[in-house]
Amino acid sequence: MKKLLTLFVVLLLQSCQYFEKKVPSEQELLEKGMKEINWKEVDEYPSVVDCEKLTDKELQKQCFFDFLTTTIQEKLAVDTLSNMFPQLDTIEVKVTVFPNAMLQFEPQFPKDSVAYDTIKIDSILHARLVDFPKVNPAIKRGIPVKTQFVLPVIIKQE
Repeated sequence: MKKLLTLFVVLLLQSCQYFEKKVPSEQELLEKGMKEINWKEVDEYPSVVDCEKLTDKELQKQCFFDFLTTTIQEKLAVDTLSNMFPQLDTIEVKVTVFPNAMLQFEPQFPKDSVAYDTIKIDSILHARLVDFPKVNPAIKRGIPVKTQFVLPVIIKQE
């Protein structure tokens, strides 16, 4: 009976190893989490008050881009860009929305653009694109982040 009891205790102790689970290290968990995050997309796109009532993410994004394009076109329509540069009908503007809700606008010109004065256009843009409505920054995992995108802005409408 002692031999059977000893054998039973040894088997019992050995069987405990089958229930042991390997706990992943903190580094392994961090690496796994980092691989799962899509760093190319944000959870919430930048928005303005008018677009926040929309619940669909894509509709909210489109509303924001439409609002931004329309506002830029309205601010530039007052100026003489179309008179000074008649060959210029559309300009691409790189918009940067910072985490602190500040905006930065940079005109994007082709590398070989000598047809018009890029410095003058840049200064007109910076002078006109002030006093912009409040823009809420993009959100990634609950934290405001910097986003950049290029918008085509129509200068001349016929």
